[in-house]
Amino acid sequence: MFFGQKRAPNTRLDLLKSVVLFKDLPMRDVAMVDSLMHERRYLADEVIFDEGEEGQGLFVVLSGRVKIVRHGQVPETLLEFGPGSFFGEVALLDQCVRTAQARAVEDAHIVALFRAEFYSLLETHSAIASRISFQLARVLAARLRQAITSRDQHI
Repeated sequence: MFFGQKRAPNTRLDLLKSVVLFKDLPMRDVAMVDSLMHERRYLADEVIFDEGEEGQGLFVVLSGRVKIVRHGQVPETLLEFGPGSFFGEVALLDQCVRTAQARAVEDAHIVALFRAEFYSLLETHSAIASRISFQLARVLAARLRQAITSRDQHI
C-alpha cells in the first residue's frame, strides 16, 4: 500500500472489527483471527447447534438473524442476534453442554471460532488472545448483571 492510499473495504473484516470482542484489536490482528474462523451458511429455521450438545466455540453473525431457544414444556426464545453479534461464547472457555438451541431465523452467514483454534491463538499470539479474553470477560459480566437485574425485577 502506498502513502495516502486507502485500503480497499473488506466487509467481513470491517464487520469483525465492529464486534465488541475484536474492537480493540488492530486490523492486522483481526485478519489473523479471521484466518482461524470457519465460515458457515444456514437456511432459515436451520439448527446451528442444539441444546445438550457439547459446545465447540463461538459464532459471529455476518448477515441474517439467529435466535437462541430453550426447549421446555413451552419453547422460549431467549435472545435474538443480528449482524455484528456473537453467541455461544462460553464454549471457548469450557466443554460444557449447550443450555439452549441456536436456530437461524432467516438465511444466515456466520463465522465460527472453535475452542481448538482459540487455544492455538493463546499459544501462538497470546497478546491477541488475551485482549479477546478480556473483552469476553467484560461481556459475560455485563450479561450476568443484566440477567440478575432482570430476575430481580420479576421477583
